[in-house]
Amino acid sequence: MSEAREFATHVVDLLDSFGRCEARRMFGGCGIFHQGLMFALIADGNLYLKADDENRERFEAEDCEKFSYTKQERQYQLSYYSAPEAFFEDPAACLDWAQSAFDAALRNPANKRKKQR
Repeated sequence: MSEAREFATHVVDLLDSFGRCEARRMFGGCGIFHQGLMFALIADGNLYLKADDENRERFEAEDCEKFSYTKQERQYQLSYYSAPEAFFEDPAACLDWAQSAFDAALRNPANKRKKQR
């Protein structure tokens, strides 16, 4: 098993108490899904959690890095931040951060449009 797949499996295992999650390969990384919504992503061996205006300050207070990538010499930033160390070290914190990221995914207007179809 590749390192990337092992890391994705580890993340899904950490999220066991949150409920059924799955890692799906996407664009050279993985999306982490719960109840059909992507609330986290793995890129370059790092876990990033969904953020929005309601939980962004939590990520910034933990000095989490905003996810960005470069394509055709242009920099793009998505509303995901690196997971804080506590996510990996404390099961209660893992659950709390996962819920916060999932709530941000639920609040995303793009997800509301998909549900209306």
